[in-house]
This record gives sequence, structure tokens and C-alpha cells, in this order.
Amino acid sequence: MAISEKKPARRGKTRWIAVLLLLLGAGGYFGSRKFREGSPVTYSKMEVSRGDITQIVTATGTLNPVVNVQVGSQISGNIQKLFVDFNSPVKAGQVVAQIDPATFQATVLQAEGELASAKAGLELAELNAKRTEELRARNAAPQATLDQAVASLHQAQAALKVREGALARAKVDLNRCTIVSPIDGIVISRSVDVGQTVAASLQAPVIFTIANDLAKMQIDSNVAEADVGVVELGQSVEFTVDAFPTRVFQGKVVQVRNAPITVQNVVSYDTVISVSNDDLKLKPGMTANASIIVASRKDVLKLPGAALRFRMPETAGTAAASPAGRPAGPGGAAGGSGGGRPSGGRSASGRREARVARSVYVLREGKPESVQIKTGISDGIFTEVQEGLSEGDQVVTGVLGGGAAPAPAASPFGGGGYRRM
Repeated sequence: MAISEKKPARRGKTRWIAVLLLLLGAGGYFGSRKFREGSPVTYSKMEVSRGDITQIVTATGTLNPVVNVQVGSQISGNIQKLFVDFNSPVKAGQVVAQIDPATFQATVLQAEGELASAKAGLELAELNAKRTEELRARNAAPQATLDQAVASLHQAQAALKVREGALARAKVDLNRCTIVSPIDGIVISRSVDVGQTVAASLQAPVIFTIANDLAKMQIDSNVAEADVGVVELGQSVEFTVDAFPTRVFQGKVVQVRNAPITVQNVVSYDTVISVSNDDLKLKPGMTANASIIVASRKDVLKLPGAALRFRMPETAGTAAASPAGRPAGPGGAAGGSGGGRPSGGRSASGRREARVARSVYVLREGKPESVQIKTGISDGIFTEVQEGLSEGDQVVTGVLGGGAAPAPAASPFGGGGYRRM
């Protein structure tokens, strides 16, 4: 009986402990919430300053010579001699390789013999035709015999032309055994060795690759279709290569090709960038990371991009009013969203540009106020301010603490989920 009475007593004690812990937790939660709601809201801020902004379009490409010629063979045969190698300078007309000419020399001799035979046949046909004409003039031969003699003469003349053509072709093939450089330049690639057989039955095999002038090169870069609209001829380009990571090279856009390049449903356009390589540091085939400068501004108002991405939390936003006294919209703009409205404008070059109306929060007497601004170009970190702010204004970039927990801000790329703390 004593043992059975202890079990209900222990169970009752456990229940009271659980109830006590629950009450303590609820009291702490409501107390901390009341404290947060009563504490003032503090904001992270940044100052609007002046400086330079450069808007760029990034692209990746490959360095290539401006003129790059692949020297091949139009005939098949064994490589007998090579007169140049990698990095050898060459001149136009210089002999660079020799294919064994023995077979083609024999073909020339055979063609010459067939041509001599055709000439002898033509001489016989001419004599026969002349003799038949004399006999026909004295009515000593029928007309049919004369006609046959004249036809044989014409056949001999045609056969002579065929043999002359065969000899000329054999000589051309013999001359092609000697391979010469078509341009002045430098050999950047050699694809064969002495004794190797090249076959030119379907296509000309490549023996050498010769670059015309490595002091002038070009970058064949791929620019995405979303960025190609702002790329124009003559724009300056800065690029780096992995071989010289600390050195910035200069270039200029010389061509934007209209042929689209589609890789896995991604469309890009070949943009050709002219490069000066006087010190010959750049090599063909290097990968270039290029930045095309599409716009540049000097000494303009700069606004940090975080201020444009910031969205006021609902509880803190009740204290933020628009300049006209209207409540700020969900995007931070007075009476509407912060998506921005494009307005007209012209750049220094006369090209029409889009100025986007946006809204930011400016701290005035410690309270955020929604201000409508017009922005210009952006370098990804700072954005040009054309109207609405002054140098030294404090713009809100986030909520540090106080009040309720901030609501997630709208992502600059659409949708939500991003918030700045």
C-alpha cells in the first residue's frame, strides 16, 4: 500500500513543474516583445557623396591575331623537308616545306611524251588532209575521203590541246610540292614532321599556322544579348589575362557582329576588340576578361546601391512619410511601388538615355522620410543621382534594431526574401 501511494504524488509534482516552466517562458516572451516594441528604431545609414562612376559590360574572350593564315597542301605526299619551325619569322613567297616530288616529276615526263605523240599525230593528219585535197581537185578521190581526212585533222588538233593541258596540270602539281608562305609573319603552329604523309583527298591538311603581325591582335569576346544593346563601336575596353593578373591592358571595340551564338539556349554576340601588343607580352589563345566601358561620369552625386534595395518594415514604416504627406507605398515610393518610372534625358554624346524614377529614405531629424529621386548610370555599387538628393544627405540602408523585427524587403531582381539587417 505504501508503494502505490507514492506514484500519484510524483506525477502531481511533475505537472506543477511543467506548468511553472510554461508560465516563466510566456512571461519572458511577452516581456521581451513589449521591450522591443517600446524601444526606438535605429537605422544604418550612408552619406550621399560626390565622385566618378563608370558603367561597364563584362565579357570573356580569346586573344587572336588579326590575320591568321593556315598554310596547307593541295597535294598528297611525304614531307621531305621543313625549312621553318615554331616562332620562325617568314616572308611572303619564302619556302617553308617541301613534299617529295618524285611521283610528280614522273607524271610530268609522261605528259611531255604524250604531248610529243599528239604533235606527231597532228603533223600526219595535216599531210593526209593536204594530199586528199589535191586528189579531190583533180577528181582523183571521192568527197567522202576528203571529209574523213579533214575530220581526222580536227581530232588531232583537239588531242594536242588535251595533252598540252595534261602537261600543264602535271607541272602545277609538281610546283605545289614546294610550299611557300603567303604572307609576312611568324609561325605560331607546326602540325607535321619530316617523313609524315599528308593526304589532300578531301580537304587540304594544315601544315603551318602563320600570324601576320602579333603586335596587333584582337579579342573575340562573347557579349550577352541583355548587354549588347549598350555596346557601340569605339568604346574603350580594359582587360586582364591570367598570365599578368596585376596588369590592365587597353583596347577598343571595332566590331559587333550580328551573327548570334547560341550555347545551351544562351544567346551572345561576338564583339571584336582591337588590342595593341607592342611588347609582345600577349600570346594567341590567352583568355581575356574584358570590361567594356559603356558610360562614364565625373564628379557626380553617388548613392550606395543598398539604399535603393532597402524597403521599410511595416511597423517602422508607419513613422516614415512621403514629402507630400502621403503614406509611403510598399516599395517606399510615395503613393506607389518603388519599381521606378523611366523619364527622358540625353547624354553628352547626344544619345537618348533613360532616367529612372526611384525612391529612397533620407534621415531628417532622426526620422526616415521617403524621397523621390531620378537615377542615372550604375557601376553595381554606386548609382548616379540626377535629381532629388544633395551632397551630405544621410540615406537609410537598413534597420539595426528596435521596434518589431523588420519585414523581408523586396529583391531588386523581383520577388521577396532578401532583407537588409
